[in-house]
Amino acid sequence: MLKIDKYAAIDIGSNAIRLLIATVIEKEGVEPLFKKTSLVRVPIRLGADVFLEEKISEKNYHRMVEAMQAFSLLMKNHNVIEYRACATSAMREARNGQQLADKILSETGVKIHIIDGTDEAAIIASTDLKDLIEDNKVFLYVDVGGGSTEFTVYANGKSITSRSFKLGTVRILNDMVRESMWDEVRDWIREHTKDYEKVNVIGSGGNINSIFKFSGKKLGKPLSYFFMTNYYEKVKEMTYHERIFEMQMNPDRADVIVPATRIYLSAMKWCKAKNIFVPKIGLADGIVKSLYNERIAKELEVK
Repeated sequence: MLKIDKYAAIDIGSNAIRLLIATVIEKEGVEPLFKKTSLVRVPIRLGADVFLEEKISEKNYHRMVEAMQAFSLLMKNHNVIEYRACATSAMREARNGQQLADKILSETGVKIHIIDGTDEAAIIASTDLKDLIEDNKVFLYVDVGGGSTEFTVYANGKSITSRSFKLGTVRILNDMVRESMWDEVRDWIREHTKDYEKVNVIGSGGNINSIFKFSGKKLGKPLSYFFMTNYYEKVKEMTYHERIFEMQMNPDRADVIVPATRIYLSAMKWCKAKNIFVPKIGLADGIVKSLYNERIAKELEVK
């Protein structure tokens, strides 16, 4: 007998807002199966507001309300039993972030949790990432967003150290990242990976997923430093419109892809990694896993 439930995660990022609806299939004596049922992405670039004006504009606030109303209806239609909405650096740094989150709750019924970089890293760590991190290997996990990038070093199957930097694709596009920030990230990566002979990088985020799709590699196979270097040179030399037409990128991907690739490539260079693995997991996947684990914990308490 199978137990089938649906959970949802709303990821409110600096570059886009996403709704993930996942079906969790349980069978006694077997690990639960997490199946992505629906993924909706809305390109509301909150970071463009916040990093320049320090607040979310009225226009983007109304777009957020419309998105949450649509997401709410989709969750209802899918019979979602539990959801969580998490907002990262853009809403975290907006002067009116919490105020707008409260207004969105009253207008749409969707409660938004504004989380910090540490929370974000912990949520992602609850995903299938742990299955990839083997006990005898060392990994630098790099999650590139529009407003920030989270770095975590894993060794002996455990998280050793983690840090969030205000090094995001939307910030870079708006010329808001000083060279000193790149230096700070470089020094942090070198300091925390210098004692390990071999380090691999794990990349997450929409941009690295886009790069992986372009590579044509089979899921589970890594991208090499050589491939990433060639890809970076290719996209950097193309115009914005060439990336949209010739590489068939979405318009809101075609500009951020260049700074994102630079971040991944720099991280590989600074920890001397020859490969980057792309498991296609992110904050939304972690939220779903967290919701499921919380439900199981509650059921055990009741028993």
